[in-house]
Amino acid sequence: MTDSPNKPTPPRRENMLINLAINVVVPTLILTKLSGEEYLGTTWAIVVALLFPITYGLNDFRQRGKINFFSGLGVVSVVLTGGISLLGLDPRYLAIKEAAIPAIFGIATVASLKTPYPLVRTLLLNDSFVDTAKIEAALHHHNRVAAFDKRLITASWIIAASFFLSSTLNYLLATFIVTSQPGSVEYNAQLGKMTALSYPVIALPATVVMIIAMVYLFKGITRLTGIPFESIIKHQGSTEEDEAKISQAPASENSNQKP
Repeated sequence: MTDSPNKPTPPRRENMLINLAINVVVPTLILTKLSGEEYLGTTWAIVVALLFPITYGLNDFRQRGKINFFSGLGVVSVVLTGGISLLGLDPRYLAIKEAAIPAIFGIATVASLKTPYPLVRTLLLNDSFVDTAKIEAALHHHNRVAAFDKRLITASWIIAASFFLSSTLNYLLATFIVTSQPGSVEYNAQLGKMTALSYPVIALPATVVMIIAMVYLFKGITRLTGIPFESIIKHQGSTEEDEAKISQAPASENSNQKP
């Protein structure tokens, strides 16, 4: 059976190696190796280096057709870095900016718990790789929605803690590494060094905390629903028959609740 021509094409999965190369490796090399007057110079090195992550973020928006809160804030962060550098502001403003971006993520994660759309669902229960329809049907069927919501709140606080940890580490890294004034070759080299170290020093600890939140949440889902973990993950090759079973789950649940 062929797919319906009107069936939307799922968004292409992000290549993490390309992401790392464009957002970290290339800008670092430009800032550390091409900032001398014999190459691009300090100003143009910053402009060219920041064009890569900005272009990547805008292209991601073009392909997906919608603004992702985290990707959008990432582009804003890059633009602010360029603004602080090109305007020649004191390096402490860069440290404040570096701390502010993940802090905003953390505050937004906690604040979103008061809305119908908590960000933890975007981060961990994304429809692109988790079968949310099957999970919700099973939770209602077993009357475990309230218990799941409590676990979701705890997972949100764990994720927020990872952002606040990243905020602290960002500030310390920027404060200790970027000490020269903008407009100098030393400043560009330090900015490149900070960019290169941001992944092992900041991203890895934050990722570990994020994984802890993910394990906590998914263990809770399997315990509350009785669905094995491998059945929760949505496979790209899922058939129309699988989708039909998922769509019928709420109906069977409603039939069981009839007197």
